Amino acid sequence: MMDALQAARLALSCLDLTSLHDADDAAAIDALVARAVQGVGRPAALCVWPRFVAQARTKLPRSIAVAAVANFPDGALDVERALADTRAIVQAGGDEVDLVLPWRAMLGGESAAAGRLVAAVRAACPNQRLKLIIESGELPLPDIVRQACRIGLDAGVDFLKTSTGKTAHGASLEAARTIMQCIAAHARGTAVGFKASGGIRTVADAARYIELAREVLGIEAASPRRLRFGASGLLDDIEQVLGGSARPAPVSASY
Repeated sequence: MMDALQAARLALSCLDLTSLHDADDAAAIDALVARAVQGVGRPAALCVWPRFVAQARTKLPRSIAVAAVANFPDGALDVERALADTRAIVQAGGDEVDLVLPWRAMLGGESAAAGRLVAAVRAACPNQRLKLIIESGELPLPDIVRQACRIGLDAGVDFLKTSTGKTAHGASLEAARTIMQCIAAHARGTAVGFKASGGIRTVADAARYIELAREVLGIEAASPRRLRFGASGLLDDIEQVLGGSARPAPVSASY
């Protein structure tokens, strides 16, 4: 069992420190960058709107990736919009693309069209890490979560991500297990990671996903290459833990 310090350090190394507010401006991104480089340690990435990629990339060390969202947050079945977002991210120097699956279209029977959009975006960012947001909290049955996962896995995405954080239901351990099982069973599974996003606010929350990843994907999966957390508030708790007691209590990872 990890103690709180171990969980906090690992969660920080896997953190996509995120700001996706409608009112974000250059000052907000500067503040986000400052938190990433002046705090208790370095996150894996910053995740921002496409229009802020160049600003973040210029001000961050190369050791911190810059991610940005495409087709966000609604996940429309609009290939040209998704491609425009993706190209803007690539041209601005972004390292990672977080794409929203057209999940409503998939629920309406347009799985093939949703898959074509994901494949088109994959082709448009061949050198960037592509994370597919399936909005698992809005998918009513495990079989539909599996369908969404297969669309992404077959299209060549690098990560499957739970949520945009903009709907009523974010990440859950139940959906996370289903997603990780789909990754583990796929022919590309050892090259694909999992990202929990939507409601991950504490080190204890993160620890449960870390232990689940180790169980389903293997011990080596608990690293930034295959595990990420999309959050902003999580860093507050990480900083509290890392600045707190020298003899931390164990973190329960039951789920």
